[in-house]
Amino acid sequence: MTLLYKEDWEEAKERFQAWWAHEVLDRCCIEVTAPKDGAPAIPEPKCPPTPEERWMNLDYIAALREWYNAQTYFGGEAFPIWHGGYPGHTSLAVFLGGPVELDFETGWHEPILTGEDIEYESLRLDESEPHFQFMLKLLERAKQEAKGKSIPSVGAFGGCGDTLSALRGNERLLYDLIERPDQVRAADQYLMEIWYTVYDRFYDIVKDVAGGSTCWFKLWSPGKFYASHCDFAYMISPEQFESIFLATIERQTKFLDHTVHHVDGVGNFAHVDALCTLPRLQALQIAPGAGQPSALHFMPVLKKVQAAGKNLHIRLRPDEVETALSELSARGLFIQTHCETEAEARALLKNAAKWSKDRKIS
Repeated sequence: MTLLYKEDWEEAKERFQAWWAHEVLDRCCIEVTAPKDGAPAIPEPKCPPTPEERWMNLDYIAALREWYNAQTYFGGEAFPIWHGGYPGHTSLAVFLGGPVELDFETGWHEPILTGEDIEYESLRLDESEPHFQFMLKLLERAKQEAKGKSIPSVGAFGGCGDTLSALRGNERLLYDLIERPDQVRAADQYLMEIWYTVYDRFYDIVKDVAGGSTCWFKLWSPGKFYASHCDFAYMISPEQFESIFLATIERQTKFLDHTVHHVDGVGNFAHVDALCTLPRLQALQIAPGAGQPSALHFMPVLKKVQAAGKNLHIRLRPDEVETALSELSARGLFIQTHCETEAEARALLKNAAKWSKDRKIS
């Protein structure tokens, strides 16, 4: 099988499967994109005049995906994905009745669980909710538009801790951790049960065209894949994380075939030790966050992940790849980067094979 925008897709799929299995490859996995040589000289589709149309006009979304994928060189394990963007309007918090305010770049949730206690048992998934219905239409459109060209995304609809923080509000949830931790734990696990239902509903629509799945995180799996996350944990102690949220993440990894945990921001690095104890968590992404130094600045954290036998995902500049491969093992390593030209991207792929070594990390 080849894709219109990814002729070596079969080779990339084999590398993904080997990476998930933590097998030795001839090089690290590397996603390298660049402007495509000889791409059609067509203008980017004009953005609709309102945020709602920008995120929910299916014809515009289809045109934008087609334009971007045609303009992009997908090197190594990079691949074209069909999605509608992820500003938060198709998240579990919204499906459960939480309002969302959109702008042209992102969105904000308004809490609805505002009582003294966390009345989570009042929440029910209503498939007639307009944003849920839109997501079903989006995935059906993705299935048709992506066929033979790209991989349809199952979406981005929240995760451990973060769905609850959207429904409760960060400040109130921080107080809850002190005043009613048992309610927080129970609410988070209740929401994850609904998350499973939503995932299966969306996955069933796109799995055949995707040959498995991808999501908001640009990895592919031959089965059920999602990037777990708990960005809210940036603000809490390792003890609180382990006692409240770690069990929910572990249950999520048991539900999925493949999971990478998005460790977002230096405040979340304190939870790496706990995450590395989860037997079915195959990979961690170490993402320092906006305004922070390169991931290479946190080399002890990167090596901790590899020493624990977990796969490691990092985002780097092209000129940092050689340094990374001189200190880290290529086994289980996935580097995401972007080059200014296709020639540079192709050269980087060849060099990555020369620089890659299977090192013992301790």
